[in-house]
Amino acid sequence: MRKLFGTDGVRGTANLEPMTSETAMQLGRAAAHIFIRRAGRHQIVIGKDTRVSGYMLEAALMSGICSMGVDVLLVGPMPTPAIAFLARSLRADAGVMISASHNPYQDNGIKFFSNDGLKLPDEIEARIEELIVSNEIAHLRPTADAIGKAFRIDDAEGRYIEFVKRSLPRDLDFQGIKLVVDCANGAAYKVAPTVLRELGAKVDVIGNKPDGMNINAGCGAVHPALLQRAVKEFGADLGIALDGDADRAIFVCEQGDIINGDHIMAALGLDLNRHGLLAKQTVVGTVMSNFGLELALNRAGITLLRTAVGDRYLLERMIADGYNFGGEQSGHFIFLDHNTTGDGLISALQVLSLMKRTEQPLSELAKAMTAVPQVLLNVKVSKKPNLDSIPDLQQAIAESERRFNGSGRVLVRYSGTEPLLRIMIEGERDSLIREEADRLARIVTAHLS
Repeated sequence: MRKLFGTDGVRGTANLEPMTSETAMQLGRAAAHIFIRRAGRHQIVIGKDTRVSGYMLEAALMSGICSMGVDVLLVGPMPTPAIAFLARSLRADAGVMISASHNPYQDNGIKFFSNDGLKLPDEIEARIEELIVSNEIAHLRPTADAIGKAFRIDDAEGRYIEFVKRSLPRDLDFQGIKLVVDCANGAAYKVAPTVLRELGAKVDVIGNKPDGMNINAGCGAVHPALLQRAVKEFGADLGIALDGDADRAIFVCEQGDIINGDHIMAALGLDLNRHGLLAKQTVVGTVMSNFGLELALNRAGITLLRTAVGDRYLLERMIADGYNFGGEQSGHFIFLDHNTTGDGLISALQVLSLMKRTEQPLSELAKAMTAVPQVLLNVKVSKKPNLDSIPDLQQAIAESERRFNGSGRVLVRYSGTEPLLRIMIEGERDSLIREEADRLARIVTAHLS
């Protein structure tokens, strides 16, 4: 069982294991060894968000990587998707992002990208852990001029800004549109306002004064209430809230309402399909995507394919089967035609593009789907046996699905991080889904609590 890597890299409280400088150095050494696959000098890009602990972890990673004879390219505070892009653009062997995304500043994380800008598969992460635990590479110590060097890439911001802008047609700009962007005092505090202003929008910025400790603090995608107030005060056409590493975006319409990620996927998926740009007429969502999204897409002949929760599972399925658009309620949207990972800025540009081309506000575009009522219950459990081994529960789920007769959905799954079983039921009648959820919860309690 892996000890370091979770579902999105290595993450924890900074300066406590596994997020110590000692472990970061070992991660740097192991990753450098893994990514040396060609002759000549080797390079790994390191970026970070604005957490105060980023300095410590950056130095430790750099030391570990250089100790293996690999050069380091430092780009400073940059969004996670920028590191995926820069790893490709700079022809580096890999990219490393130091960030705990939407977590508070006390936490930090380390995630790796391959030279094609993709997150590492489980087997590569497992191999990195194995190298650390086994001490297999402890004897590898280049000397003299074989030791790696570190270089600062001064034009990294400009490279990424131009890359993001290229996701739009050259003749499209956002003149006449008023925006508020909340940068979460995080990695995009410089590049996000610059991109939007260069494209002609009038931009009011909040959350753009990081001090190392205020990332995600009462702002950004995790706390959009600040953005909602700002949109109303500024009289903006749209509000955009990024998270700490800017790989996702939450949108606030001109009326000050948060627009759920499912509604964004419906509007963008239908638009891509109308223009013949939706690969295989399929949108990739997760098991948590509202049933209303499925109904709206199906009416247009579009399939909603569901994966486990987490943008890495979206991406794996999209790459494996040749799909180009997917996303989550939480604001992770992946446009594989433009980048190899979720990108909050590219997502924002696609939403703005749709608004500009259709001359419709986001409140109107969000009506592309109607969310069906949903009930979510969390039931505490003392054990987590395979759910197939509980006949009473399986029978009850089957009975619920028969009652819905295609007009609803039942999802029962364990939490990956807590001693909970989650019961999610959707359907057209609120009273029915609540009744069915309570019935399933009683059965779960009888067997597992």
